Amino acid sequence: MDNEYAGKRQQMVHLLMQQGIRDPRVLDAFRKVPRHLFLDEALRPQAYDDHPLPIGEKQTISQPYMVALMTEALQLEGTEKVLEIGTGSGYQAAILAELAERVFTIERMPDLAKRARKTLDQLRYTNIVTRIGDGTEGWREESPFDAITVTAAAPDAPDPLLKQLEIGGRLVIPVGDEQLQELTLYVKDGEDRYHEEDYGGCRFVKLIGKYGWTT
Repeated sequence: MDNEYAGKRQQMVHLLMQQGIRDPRVLDAFRKVPRHLFLDEALRPQAYDDHPLPIGEKQTISQPYMVALMTEALQLEGTEKVLEIGTGSGYQAAILAELAERVFTIERMPDLAKRARKTLDQLRYTNIVTRIGDGTEGWREESPFDAITVTAAAPDAPDPLLKQLEIGGRLVIPVGDEQLQELTLYVKDGEDRYHEEDYGGCRFVKLIGKYGWTT
């Protein structure tokens, strides 16, 4: 069974390369992390297909291409401290943990957070710190962060997250309305100075919290 999933992972990586993912470190992380272990057993045969899948609580694990695109946009080199908003299944956190020195991840739904932590512990990711709470407020006591990724859609980039970026840091987040968003990268050029890059259209579940959607 492990060999079967290893083959499917390689097929997934080949597809990511065809879709334009180029960073060799990102591709290596996708070869290594067992995506199927972050899903319920019944969904594991679909784990390496390029589409989102349900993980409970009306949430999803994003399609591999979107996870790869967002990860590549952060341009991680291995020494960074990264904040993830929306732990979900824990898969994105595991990918980030392969690429950065430390990962801090926040999930507002306790059941999802506990399940993700269990999977990450089983895979022996010791450089991931988890928290249950409102991710739109960030993690002030651990800031500044070299990179922040938000795995749910917001009407705008939450101000606390922008403020918690290191100078030169990068924040990637889906921004738009409840139906359609643009994947947007914010690069912090100086105190309260940012420039934006557009990575194309996307659809994510809503980011719920004080600086996101209220319901």
